[in-house]
Amino acid sequence: MGMKFRKKPVVIEAVQFLPGEKYIQDIVRLAVEGSRRVEIVEMPGEYPKLFIQTLEGRMEARMGDWIIKGVSGEVYPCKPDIFEATYERVEE
Repeated sequence: MGMKFRKKPVVIEAVQFLPGEKYIQDIVRLAVEGSRRVEIVEMPGEYPKLFIQTLEGRMEARMGDWIIKGVSGEVYPCKPDIFEATYERVEE
């Protein structure tokens, strides 16, 4: 049987991908700070799609996903249920 480990507490920055120009600007800022490329593809009658170049390759973020900037500056999407189970808000 292996040893047990607990994840170290870290503080990350995140923006939820929601409709509205403000959220997209915040996501682009996070990605630029993390030196990552972001593509926003708009389709008539649909929510925009967001593609982020991550360390693991190009990933798609769907509306409602969280965009996380990790401890090393990496930027990646996270599904809302995983985000809620993993992170809690930090009061500044």
